[in-house]
Amino acid sequence: MRLLKQFFVAIFRLAVAFFAIAGTFEAWTGENPTKLVYFTFQTNIALGIVMAWAGLATLLRGVQPPAWLKGCLTLYAAITGLVAWLVLDPADPATTPVLFGIMTSTMVHIIVPIGAALDFILFDPHRRYQWTYALQWLLYFPLYLAFVLIRAQIYPHSGPGDGGDPYPYPFINLPNIGWEQFLINIVFYLVAFLVLGLIIVGIDKALPAKALVNTARSGK
Repeated sequence: MRLLKQFFVAIFRLAVAFFAIAGTFEAWTGENPTKLVYFTFQTNIALGIVMAWAGLATLLRGVQPPAWLKGCLTLYAAITGLVAWLVLDPADPATTPVLFGIMTSTMVHIIVPIGAALDFILFDPHRRYQWTYALQWLLYFPLYLAFVLIRAQIYPHSGPGDGGDPYPYPFINLPNIGWEQFLINIVFYLVAFLVLGLIIVGIDKALPAKALVNTARSGK
């Protein structure tokens, strides 16, 4: 039974990795490399790599990804899903690529975030996160914003937006909203991300130390 559970968890993690990588194929295949500017694409590719690592480590009983890294990407996946649900316009089926009958936007905005959340709750051991992780996990966001702003100044007509607009999201489109609104938006999102990170740490601390679906050897 333990080996069967181990195999199931490994396949689940590899499936999440598959959807994360498949859903971002436009960027890493070179078909549309400007898609790499999107937070969604960057974090899904990173999550896909880490979930593939976790899946193979589960299957081969190897070393799992560090808890800090896994938690960080779980947070980013949750952010991706929530922002797509609450802020962004729905994907246009006429212009969104489809793989295996599924829109890639559905993969990266719905399937992967749900998969990452289930993996965290069911298959990861818990009580490993520190409260300070919620702050540390925010470090990527300012770096991402700096990347977007610097790139927009150097390559002002490079896309990925319509007409070559270099800003990937309306809420950080500096020329359209101005510095004041830009800073307000960033503070709002940083606070929201911090709260979400604290919720994830709180869930980790509230759940049993052993994974709910435990694949470890008995006695360990």
